[in-house]
Amino acid sequence: MNISVPHVDAHGCAIRRHKTRSLVTAPRFCRRQNALRVFAVAAPETPVTEYQRPDATGRYGKFGGKYVPETLIPALEQLEVDYKAAMADTSFKAEMEAILKDYVGRETPLYHAVRLSEHFTTADGGKAEIYLKREDLNHTGAHKINNSLGQALLCKRLNKKRIIAETGAGQHGVATATICARLGLKCIVYMGAKDMERQALNVFRMRLCGAEVRPVYSGTATLKDATSEAIRDWVTNVETTHYILGSAAGPHPYPMMVRDFQSVIGRETRAQCLEKWGGAPDIVMACVGGGSNAIGIFHEFVNDADIRLIGVEAGGEGVDTNKHAATLTRGSPGVLHGSYSYLLQDEDGQIIDPHSISAG
Repeated sequence: MNISVPHVDAHGCAIRRHKTRSLVTAPRFCRRQNALRVFAVAAPETPVTEYQRPDATGRYGKFGGKYVPETLIPALEQLEVDYKAAMADTSFKAEMEAILKDYVGRETPLYHAVRLSEHFTTADGGKAEIYLKREDLNHTGAHKINNSLGQALLCKRLNKKRIIAETGAGQHGVATATICARLGLKCIVYMGAKDMERQALNVFRMRLCGAEVRPVYSGTATLKDATSEAIRDWVTNVETTHYILGSAAGPHPYPMMVRDFQSVIGRETRAQCLEKWGGAPDIVMACVGGGSNAIGIFHEFVNDADIRLIGVEAGGEGVDTNKHAATLTRGSPGVLHGSYSYLLQDEDGQIIDPHSISAG
C-alpha cells in the first residue's frame, strides 16, 4: 500500500490502528497535528514471489531490467558478477560489518515513542504503540551511508579510484563523500542547482570531505536531473569510474545492491522487535522518495503476510493537481534511468516534473 500526503517533512508518519504496533523509519517527526491527510491510496501490485526478486534478467516481476546504452551492458554484467563474488567472500562482509559497527555506529536504536503513541489514542482507549527506527543516528545523519559504504568497498575491491554519485537533499552525497574520504577514493557528486541552494550546509559538508560537487542546471535542477548527469558521466568513464547510485532505481544490479546494503535496517528491526516484545510489528511504515529507506526496512518483512507495509509519498498540493511527487499513487509504468518502474509521465511518455517542498 502507498499513501500520499500533503506538504510534510515525511521522514516519519504513523497511522492509527486499534491495539497495534507500528514501526517507522523516521529521523524527524512532523509535529503538525493536521499534517497527515490521506489524499489517495495506491492499490498494491500483484505480490511478486521470492524467486522473482530479481530473476536472472534483473527483473522484479515486470519491473526492473537494464534499459541502457550498449556500452554499459558489459560493465553492468561484470558489476553483477563482481558484486555476487564480494558478497560470497566472508572477508569482504566482515570488513563491511566492522566499519558499520565502529565507524557508522550500527546498530541504530528502535525507540518507543511513548508520547506520540499516547497522542494518537482513540476515544475508546485504543492506540498504536509507535516505534521509530532511528536511522538519523548513523554517522552523517541518515541511512544513506549503509549503501555508500558497501558500494565504496566494492569499488576498492575492483581497484577503481574514481567515484561518482548523485544527491538530492544531500544526505547520499555527504555519506558518499565521507566514505570516500575514509577509503581514500576520489569523489564527484552531481547535485541539482536548486537543491544546492536549499541544502547549502550539505554542500559544505561534502566539500569539507574533499568531494567535488558539480551543479546541474538542466530540467528542474533537482535529483532527477542530477541522476541523468551522473549516468552520462559514467557512460563516458565506465572503465575507470564506479557510480554509487543511492536510490532503489537504475539498471540491474543497482536496485538489488541498494536493497541488500540497506536491508541491515530491517534485519536489526526484526531482532529488536523480538527483544522488546517477543513478536513482530503489525505495520511497517516508511517514507518513499528514491526508495532506499523504504526497501531497507520492507525487505525483511515482505514475505510476512500478516504485516502491513505502508509507503508514504509527498502529496504536494494534492494528487489531483500537477504539483505532487506521488509517483506510485498517480504514476504509470515506464522507463527512466535504465529501469522499468512507476514514474510521472504524460500520454506521450514524456516525463512530468514532480513537485515537493522537499529537496530532491
